[in-house]
Amino acid sequence: MKFLRTAMSLALLGGLAAGPDTRAAAVAAAVEAPAHVAPLLQPYVDRHELAGAVAMVVNRDQVLATEAVGCADVAAGTPLAPDALFWIASQSKGMAATAVMMLVDEGKLALNDPVEKYLPEFRGQMVVVEKDGDHQLLRKPAHPITLRECLSHVSGLPFQSAVEQPTLDGLPLAAAVRTYAATPLQTEPGTHYQYSNAGINTAARVLEVVSGMKYEDFMQQRLFTPLGMKDTTFWPNADQVGRLAKSYRPNDAKNGLTEITIGQLIYPLTDRTRRFPMPAGGLFSTAKDTAIFCQMLLRGGEWGGRRYLSEAACHELTTRQTPAKINDSYGLGLAVGGDWFGHGGAHATGMEIRPGQGIATIWMVQHAGFPGQGGQAQEVFKKWARERFGK
Repeated sequence: MKFLRTAMSLALLGGLAAGPDTRAAAVAAAVEAPAHVAPLLQPYVDRHELAGAVAMVVNRDQVLATEAVGCADVAAGTPLAPDALFWIASQSKGMAATAVMMLVDEGKLALNDPVEKYLPEFRGQMVVVEKDGDHQLLRKPAHPITLRECLSHVSGLPFQSAVEQPTLDGLPLAAAVRTYAATPLQTEPGTHYQYSNAGINTAARVLEVVSGMKYEDFMQQRLFTPLGMKDTTFWPNADQVGRLAKSYRPNDAKNGLTEITIGQLIYPLTDRTRRFPMPAGGLFSTAKDTAIFCQMLLRGGEWGGRRYLSEAACHELTTRQTPAKINDSYGLGLAVGGDWFGHGGAHATGMEIRPGQGIATIWMVQHAGFPGQGGQAQEVFKKWARERFGK
């Protein structure tokens, strides 16, 4: 009850400067939103529609709520702990784009630079005009692909190249990017949205060339370590593997869960000789680490008294970059909505930053699909967070 009364007090204080309708809405939200989200999520676990979840809410300055439900290992009955590790998959894209924007801030890159300026293997790349089972017709694109287009999925590059099978982490970054350069563009640059790991990876390779550092070293030294993201890595160590939540998909009957491995990655995950960093989707992290990254963006590029991005760079990162004629709204490495930005991952993790409400939500699960209504649990959590903590 103390927690609920505190939330009501904050809601009332926040509404004092507003009119009576605003104050009434604030009071209603505080009263209607339960003190904890776990009771709202537990039914999904009880129905075997959700293995487990770590749900976190933060504002600019602090963690507002952290709750865990369900299991990290269903068969063993191991409870899911708040510090559990998760493969965050495509949430890695926003972190990759942030690193690129750091170099833009330093004047070492420009978003409208052609990729071929830094990666000569892209010179002369062609675009597919016609294609069938017997032939394809190519021509020169109207302009070479740019960094901006790579980071916003409108470069025309495919999702991946033909040699990136069956996993996404089996090639060194430079080798993977050379295969993209040898692949014709699927569409004219800047004209179509095509979700593309290849584009993000290409931008990350440009970062390597310009910075003179391996991508993983840049991320560790310039972003993860300074921010205090101690559990964010491409290669979980033994301790982190011990905290890794197992992955699940619906069973054949669609009425329960089946444990799976992460098919996109090579095992063991600790292997640094056969596994390579994949900027577009290779990172593992925790709710706490991901929350720190979200707080930095919520604060316009600053965290802990240190500026990582200029406000202008942060604005570019988190506002729509895709042309108006394209339905998909995407920034640089981040999806963008009317009042939010963020990203999800292939195993259903999600981060959503809402500057207007002053909060970010972090949702950590490991699911390649859900039976029943399990997929609705994330929105239940986000709705609870907005009602309870949003301005």
